[in-house]
Amino acid sequence: MIRSMALVRLISASIELTAAFLIYRSLQVEQAFRINAFLGLVGPVIFLTVTALGLVGLAGKLSLTKAITVLLGVGLILAGTR
Repeated sequence: MIRSMALVRLISASIELTAAFLIYRSLQVEQAFRINAFLGLVGPVIFLTVTALGLVGLAGKLSLTKAITVLLGVGLILAGTR
């Protein structure tokens, strides 16, 4: 699981760096805004994917109550950032 989580984060970092390069090269606010909007969609997907991988890895070690608490926490983080 750890390697999968790290791989997803590396992919996320690659996407972020590519987007930063494209924003820098575009020299247009509209294009930069579109790229940034795309990153706004990618970020939560990466967050949820890594969280899900972590929960799968902890499935045998966490009680149902703790797993639900973690999921509620993730939901609150997503709700609070909107």
